[in-house]
Amino acid sequence: VGGRAGNKPSPAEKAAITATCGTFIADVLKPRFLPSIRPREFNYPIAIHGKWHANKYRFLTRYRSDDPRSDVPEFDAPFARLDYISRDLFDLSWHRHTGEWVCLFERVSLAEALHLIESESYFEPC
Repeated sequence: VGGRAGNKPSPAEKAAITATCGTFIADVLKPRFLPSIRPREFNYPIAIHGKWHANKYRFLTRYRSDDPRSDVPEFDAPFARLDYISRDLFDLSWHRHTGEWVCLFERVSLAEALHLIESESYFEPC
């Protein structure tokens, strides 16, 4: 919130960020954390993807439950968020199991943020 809430990427920046993050998900996160889908008795991961929410790009894991008693068969669980500050400048947050977002790194470039997501155990998606 604060003074950063109004900062939004231009449509061209948003498209470039989306493409870069999509490539990162496909080339780094999926092979490392979800090389195959292994159904289990309880919730199990089936995909890793990204999605914009206002000026924030969230990384999410999609889970499936084959239990007939489940309220919903699939749901998304966020694990990392890039808060757009300005051109190639982001705050990087971790999603706690309590639902709270915790900003761990401030004012980092997109390349640095993706490296941190890859290397820091906070951001493991599955």
